[in-house]
Amino acid sequence: MPLDIAKFNSAYSDARGRVRREGSEVEEEQTRLRDLVPEDASAEHLEWANALIASLAEPAAPPREYSELYHEAAQIQAAAYAIDGTVEEQVEALSTARRRIWEIADRAAPEEAPDIRAMTRSMEHVESGLRDPLWPAEGQSGQDS
Repeated sequence: MPLDIAKFNSAYSDARGRVRREGSEVEEEQTRLRDLVPEDASAEHLEWANALIASLAEPAAPPREYSELYHEAAQIQAAAYAIDGTVEEQVEALSTARRRIWEIADRAAPEEAPDIRAMTRSMEHVESGLRDPLWPAEGQSGQDS
């Protein structure tokens, strides 16, 4: 019987959560996972499963610490979404915020700049939706008279 990749991957995710968040014993979780690997698993599947099982014993990466520039960009992003005005005012707020966030990213460390720039992607989509909605505006049927 081949290794059920989806089932094993789900079990691994659950085990990792129990180890990291609930303090479950690594060895117990590793044993549970080993029991899911069939004896006739292919060498490739066995190698993959064993690597995941072994990784349960590795300590979690420390939480990422963001710079002041990152937090400043996040505040600008949140403020732009909070604008409750006309469509034109909302578009202007989003456009201005995106420009300011890119300027911040230009000053950020090279490893953090892409994350800061990424904040603008959802803003760009919202702005595009405001400029060119996919549905008829209120009062318009979308049909010619």
